Amino acid sequence: MRIPRIFHPELLTAGSEIALCDEAATHVGRVLRMGAGQALELFDGSNLTFAAEIVQADKKSVRVSLGESREDSRESPLHLHLGQVMSRGEKMEFTIQKAVELGVNVITPLFSERCGVKLDAERLAKKHQQWQKIVIAACEQCGRNSVPEVREAMMLERWSAEQDDGLKLNLHPRASQSINTLPLPVERVRLLIGPEGGLTADEISMTAQYGFTDILLGPRVLRTETTALTAITALQVRFGDLG
Repeated sequence: MRIPRIFHPELLTAGSEIALCDEAATHVGRVLRMGAGQALELFDGSNLTFAAEIVQADKKSVRVSLGESREDSRESPLHLHLGQVMSRGEKMEFTIQKAVELGVNVITPLFSERCGVKLDAERLAKKHQQWQKIVIAACEQCGRNSVPEVREAMMLERWSAEQDDGLKLNLHPRASQSINTLPLPVERVRLLIGPEGGLTADEISMTAQYGFTDILLGPRVLRTETTALTAITALQVRFGDLG
């Protein structure tokens, strides 16, 4: 049986005894129904993992004793920053979850002219909290010990204008280049994925002014969530750690 992996939001120290945060304690005590003497693996986002043993558990609280730490980096040599125009319903959550599994380091939700998601400040804040929880759960599942950041949502042009010394890519159905024709080596990529209706002509022109290169994935039109994951996979195969 695989030992459950649990994220702890504060830096851990080998040999100490700690209480799990409320959400993690609920998962371990109520969902997994684990008890004293059972083993866990904890990580705190520093690329270290800690062997842990439960010393006390009930439905409201769990305390664990931490053993030795070990460095266990699962990070790709390619640093990927995904700028994703927000999609409706569960599509955005699906994209974030799978992007983390594929090795994305930073995710910025974006608003564009054709973005179909309309949220006030309160709902957007709740969405952001939910997205970060999805990131943590994906790390617990896939074995990553460094937790990607979900940034605050922003307008497309503001994000496009940010300084970045990496390669900036925008998917376009009439582009002349593909990921396989991009020159090696590449260590950093800022990847823009548009909305379900695509970017407007003015937005595409704007991204070009900020140094984005248009690339083509293939002859078929992909849904926005398929586009993001296909592009990330292709970039990891070409420049990262998939192959």
